[in-house]
Parts: sequence; structure tokens; C-alpha cells
Amino acid sequence: MKKLSDKYYVAGQISPTEMPNFAEAGIGIIINNRPDGESDMQTPGDVIMATAQSQNMNYFAIPVAGGIGPEQVHALRKILDNAGEPVLAYCASGTRSTILWALSQAGTMETDEIIATAAEAGYDLNPYRQMIVTVAQASTPPSESE
Repeated sequence: MKKLSDKYYVAGQISPTEMPNFAEAGIGIIINNRPDGESDMQTPGDVIMATAQSQNMNYFAIPVAGGIGPEQVHALRKILDNAGEPVLAYCASGTRSTILWALSQAGTMETDEIIATAAEAGYDLNPYRQMIVTVAQASTPPSESE
């Protein structure tokens, strides 16, 4: 589990046996960014959901396959805006969960800060810089002079 903010952590594939540790660490929401059936080695989402709920954690699925769209970014923003406790998002390696977080923060954090934060956690988002900038520009309202 790697920290990107006080409210958002990422991880590679998680297992049901880890849920008590996540709950003890204060995680209140689990977000699954893997589509079911992506790998024979992954724990199905419904198993993670049941285990999370047994530990009094909420569970959301925002599957990411073949690219991240605005609907996924919006879904994560909504969860983060309403989250009262820390969130753990996972995928195969944590990379998709980190990219999704970066795009959800575009326009609220500086692009360099987003990329530096991800780098501190071990994720290189430099290849996604332009995508983050584009999302930030789209989410910034035009000035009155435009």
C-alpha cells in the first residue's frame, strides 16, 4: 500500500487476508480498478467486496481497461469528495489506480505536484503529463476575459 495523499492509497492486487490490516490502518473505502477476469491470479471483485464489507469498509468498482475515460475520473472524484475516511484503490500493480487519481486531481493540484507525488510512491507519470494537463485545462472554468 503506497500513500499518494492523506486520503488516497494505491496497491497492486489485494487479497481477502489483507482486509483486517487495511481496516486497522484506517482504510474505509476499497476501490477496485481491475475488470474481473483480467487474470487467473486475481481475486474476483465480489470476494474483495464481501471481505471489505465484513470489515465495515465500503467497496466500489471502477474498472479500467483499455484507457481511462471521463466517467471513471468523475466516479473517483465523487468518491473522494464524499469520503470521510482514507481510500485504498487497487489494480494489478497500482499504476492504473495512480493514473486515475492523477486525472481526478488535475485542475485542483499543479501537474508537477501530481507527478512528483506519484514518483515518491514509485510511479512514473511523466508519460501522462500531457493527459493530466489536458484534463486540468478542461476542468478549469474560462476566465471572464475569454
